[in-house]
Order: sequence, then structure tokens, then C-alpha cells
Amino acid sequence: MTRAGVSLLLVAIHLSLARHSDYAPYFYDNERGSLSGNMALFSLSEDTPVDTQVYVLNGTDPEGDSVRYGVAFEKGTKEYFKVDPKSGNMTLISELDREHQDEIAVLVSITDGRNKVVEKVRVFITDANDEKPEFLNLPFIVDVPEDTPEGTSLYKVQAVDRDLGSGGSVSYFLQSTPTTKFTIDSHSGVLRIKPGEKLDYETTRTHFITVVAKDGGGKCNGKYQVMTSTATITINVLDAQDTPPAFVGAPYFGYVYEVSVPGSEIFTVSAKDGDEGNSNPISYSFVNGSGGYFSINSTTGCISLLTYPVQLKNELFELKVKASEVGPENEDLSYAITMVTIRVVDLNNHPPTFYGENGPQSRFELTMYEHPPEGEILRGLKITVNDSDQGANAKFKLRLVGPGRVLRVVPQTVLNEAQVTIIVENSTAIDYEKYQFITFKLLAVEIDTPERFSATADIIINLLDTNDNTPKFSSEYYIARIPENSPGGSNVVAVTASDPDSGLWGEVKYSIYGSGADLFLIQAASGIIYTQPWASLDAEVKSKYNFYVKAEDTEGKYSLAEVFVTVLDLNDHSPEFNDNFLEKTMVIGAPVRVEAVDEDAEEPNNVIEYSIMRADPDNIFEINKATGEIKLKSYIKSMEIVNNITKHKDCKWSLVVQARDQGKPSFSTTTVVKIDITEAIKERIISYLLSLRKRPGTVFGIFFLSLSITVLLTVLISTILYWSAVRRARVHPEATIRKILRRPKS
Repeated sequence: MTRAGVSLLLVAIHLSLARHSDYAPYFYDNERGSLSGNMALFSLSEDTPVDTQVYVLNGTDPEGDSVRYGVAFEKGTKEYFKVDPKSGNMTLISELDREHQDEIAVLVSITDGRNKVVEKVRVFITDANDEKPEFLNLPFIVDVPEDTPEGTSLYKVQAVDRDLGSGGSVSYFLQSTPTTKFTIDSHSGVLRIKPGEKLDYETTRTHFITVVAKDGGGKCNGKYQVMTSTATITINVLDAQDTPPAFVGAPYFGYVYEVSVPGSEIFTVSAKDGDEGNSNPISYSFVNGSGGYFSINSTTGCISLLTYPVQLKNELFELKVKASEVGPENEDLSYAITMVTIRVVDLNNHPPTFYGENGPQSRFELTMYEHPPEGEILRGLKITVNDSDQGANAKFKLRLVGPGRVLRVVPQTVLNEAQVTIIVENSTAIDYEKYQFITFKLLAVEIDTPERFSATADIIINLLDTNDNTPKFSSEYYIARIPENSPGGSNVVAVTASDPDSGLWGEVKYSIYGSGADLFLIQAASGIIYTQPWASLDAEVKSKYNFYVKAEDTEGKYSLAEVFVTVLDLNDHSPEFNDNFLEKTMVIGAPVRVEAVDEDAEEPNNVIEYSIMRADPDNIFEINKATGEIKLKSYIKSMEIVNNITKHKDCKWSLVVQARDQGKPSFSTTTVVKIDITEAIKERIISYLLSLRKRPGTVFGIFFLSLSITVLLTVLISTILYWSAVRRARVHPEATIRKILRRPKS
């Protein structure tokens, strides 16, 4: 049999054996705490995040076939896990809550494709400290009598925490405040009045206390945390009969006037029960001091006069009044006593009155110059004030109402009568330019009387102007521009100054002076500056002028301002060459330059642009527009090329050059440039020296000129050195002596 036949036979035998021995797959058993197997005895903390891999299903097939895993849940229950069929990795897909469900029934399966094994396991959910304590029986409202003794149990607070272990234990404490009168037992939650404290209905009727419930702490999401909750306890304090009556508005003062009659009500006292939550009626009575002259209504507390004022022997009575609580059976309970002072006074029936020279007067008027000296008395005002009452009824205050701290009145307190004096306090504020008149109210108001009678008088001060202001320019300097060549009499700028004084004092005249003012005039009344009729402004001669203008009033008060005038350049000059015909020698490779001058003062009027208008021959030269440099075209590099171009053997060419400025309108001029083209300068010098052999007279002249210049320079230098030495000797006479003394040593 061949090798291939043997292999086929073995495969057939193997398949036959496999059909007769098909075993189911199975899970590996896992121990407690293991994270691989069939999930038996597996527990999981409730704070495990969703999408966390929590377990690995692990099993095998006896025949060695590959297995796949599955997970399912009982019908109607929530799905918490999913599994990767190949790897067996189990992932959490829903949040866990031990307080809601502390174990989960899970159906795990393993299959080799032919046989499937399903096991039911229970996953236990362990606790995490994720629940806050919860208060029971909210809201907490407690009614407590104010006379409850300290340490008395008032209320028991109860809170529960659904966590297990220390996280489920609850303790209590109060959020501390400096004035708290309560304490709480940390374990039982019993609220008590703090030792040494009392409740007082009259002081505080309601207390709001914040109680905190705290668990014992525990881990959640990998961190240790303590959970707390707060609630407010409202304690209503109930009133008790523990406070005597209290008089309202004490101390009390009453008055009996000269026109009072028996039965006149003088004053009413009032008291209320100190126990406001459970008050009793109040009864009033005299303890002593009435002398039979006064009576009091026991119910209302009204004190009345029993006789005529003329029969009263004293001017001052002090009555002791008692206010008593009346119990349900008309028994007197607690009481309070106060003093009532009654004064017998003259009737205050005369208000203060102002008088002028001719009797009562309510308007006083004065005319004066502005800015009087500070401290000066306004003698034109003759004012008297009087109150015909006696004693305290005739005492009153004087004050001025108007612009603040300008004037003051003397005296400020008057008894019966006084001469009123008004004094200047702020001279600067009395300014005609601000006010042509100033109005004040002179007030007299009684001080110690209940009626507070008063009187007013108008003080009107008409102001006269003085020359107290200097003319002031609208600006410290003025900037003007005027075109050159403007005709004489042209307006340059208008300056303005103002003087707030009135009349002639407010009139301003203008003048002009300064080194730069020769070409300008100013209208004395209007301030318009214009050029002299004969003036000719030329920006090329002078473009900047500055001078001063003066604004002066009729009394000679003045101010200055500076004027800056700029003469604007116009394009009134054409460019000019030195000559209408120029001769230039050009060495090949080096440019020659023509230059024109434009006498305009500013750009672009004096900016020149050069151009070649005509050349013979054409297209040989080019010119720099800005500098005027003329050079040969780049292809002309030797005299040989030049000789090939020109028909003239002397190599002299001419061209017409134009110079044009950039002003508006634009001006131009032209010149003819004769250019002699030659080789480099060194060759020209050699040829010149060789030519001198034929001209000996010229050689002698050059030699004689050089010798003369040398002799002249020698004499000049010697003379300068001699006179320098003489000058030094005059300044320092000892210098010569020192030189003589040093000669032997040398």
C-alpha cells in the first residue's frame, strides 16, 4: 500500500472514533476570590464603573475542540454583563446598586458547537459608601416654653443610612454658631438646651438650628469618603408669665400752658405687658407727686389737669406713675414704675420776626461790587430780629440758606432780640461773571419749643462788575498756512480772545509784535491777521514765520498767544542748467553727469527728472532719470565699436537733455550736451606727456609754476610757526627761561 493510502486509512479511523466518543465541554472550577472560571463564589463592588472587565469565563472541551462562551439572565430581570464568545471576557454593562439589588442570578454557558453546558450562578454585590444619611419625619418643628430648664430633652432627631458597616452608622452634630443655645447627643440625636442657657420669648421667638447627620465613612470609587446630610430644626419659643410691664416712650414730659383749663389732657403714658405672647390688661395709677392737681385714667393712662394753672404752686412737677398687670381674677400681678415730668410754661404764641428801619420786613436788598474782602461786613443791610416770648420760648437760631460758605451770619443763637450782621466768608464766589445777583434765605428757628416757630427773610445782593478778568485767547498758539505769491492784504488767520467782564472792560483789542511780524498786520477789533499790502511771500526765501499777538482790555490787562505761519511752496520755478550748451568728455565704461537746479522750496516742485529728447546718432546713450548720469549703452565697450558706429573721426556726439520738475503744473528746460568719447584716462595722460616734447615752452611754464607754489607754501608755514611761538612766549613768559636752563643738559 502506498503512503497516501495509509494516510487516508488513518483519517477514516480517527473520524470513526470521534463519532463514537463525543464529550461535552465544561468550566474550570474557581476558588473564592478567583477571577477566572464559571463565576461561582464571585462578588463585585457596587461602585464598579460600567464597561469594566470584571471576570473571564474559562473552560475546555475533552476532545480539544474550540469552545464559545455565553451569558444570559432570567426572564424579566435586568442584564448586567456581556461576554466575548471567544475570549470569555466578561464586561459590566449596567450600573450596580447594592441597596436596590444585593445579588444577581447569571446563566453562563459553554459550547463546543455540538454540546452546550449552562450553569446558574449568583454574583454577590458588595457595599460601597455611596449613600447619604436620610432624616426621618421631616420637617422638624418643636414648640418649647421659654421657662424650660436647661438640659431638658426637646426632640429626638433620627436619620438612617442604607450602607453597611461603618458607612451605615450615623452620628449627629450641630453646625456651630456663636449664639447657639442648644446641644445634641452625637449618638442618640437627642436635642437639649445647653447648660447655662435660657430661652427668652421677648428676645428671640424662633430659633433655626442646622443639624448634620454624618456616616462612619468608607470607600467609594477607590477613595475614602464621609457622607453627610443637613436638616433645619425650627424651635418656636412659647411665652410664659415672667416679664413685668414696660413703659413705651419713657422718659415722659408734659406741659401745662397759661391758657389751660381744668380737665385739659396733659400727657398720656403707655405700657405693655412684657409677656407679649400671653399679655394681660394694664392698670395705671399715681404712686405720689400729684398733689391733688392731676388725675390719671386707670385704663388709658391719660393724665389730666384738675385746676387752673394760676393755682399751681410749682413750675415743675414730677409724678410717679405705676403700671400694673391685672390677672384673670382682677388680682395685681407684676408692675413697673416710671417718672412723668410736667412743666408749667408760658404759652409760646410769638414767632421770631425780622425788622428793618421802618418796621417788620421780609425782604432786604443790597447793591455792592463783586469780590469784597473776606471778613467785610455788609453794612448796607440793617436787620434786627425779635421774639416777644420769654425764657426758652424766645431762644432761636439764625442761619443763612443759599450758596454754601459764601456769607455767614452773626450771631447764630439769639435770646429775645439781636442786631443781625452778615459777613463775607468767600470773596471768590461773589463773582459778577457767575451771578448778577445772589439770593439767600435768612432763617430764624426756635430751639427749645415744641412749636418750633420760625421766620424767613429774603436777602438779595445785586452785584456790580469790576475789571477782574484778563482777556484769554481761545488757544495758546495758532497755526496758519498761506500760499507763496499771495497778493498783499491776504488774510492769514483769525485769532480770538474773550474777556468775561462787562461793558468797556470786556472789550478786547488786538496787536501784533515780534521779529517775524514785519510782513503781517492785525485788525485791532476783529483779530484777523493779514499780510502787508507790499508784502511778497516767497517760500524759496523764507517759509516759516512766528510772532506774538496780544489781546488787551481797556485797562491794559492782556494775554499773549503765539502764531506760526507756514508759506506753502508753489511750483513757480523751472529747472535750469548751468549753460544751454555743455561739453563733456566720456571715458568708455564711466558715466558723465548733467545737473539742473530748481529753486522751488519743497518737494515735488523741486524734484527733477531727466530724459534724452534727441541724440545723434540715436539709441547710443541712456540717462538715469533721478541723477542725470549719462552713459553708453551696455553693448558699447571699446573705441573700436564707437568708430564703427560714428561717421565722424573725432568721436564727438551731441544730444538734447530735458530736465522736468514734478510740480503741478510741471515745468521743463533743455540743454545740448556735446560728448567727446575717449579711452581710459591713463592712456590720455601718456599721450599728453609725449606731446609736450614738441612744446618746450609749455614744459618750462609748468616747472616754474610748481616751484613758485612750493616757495610760497614754505614761507607761509614758517610765518605761522613763528607767530605761534611769539604768542606762547607772551602768555607764558617763564617758558623761555626754562628752555635756556635746559640747554646745557642737552
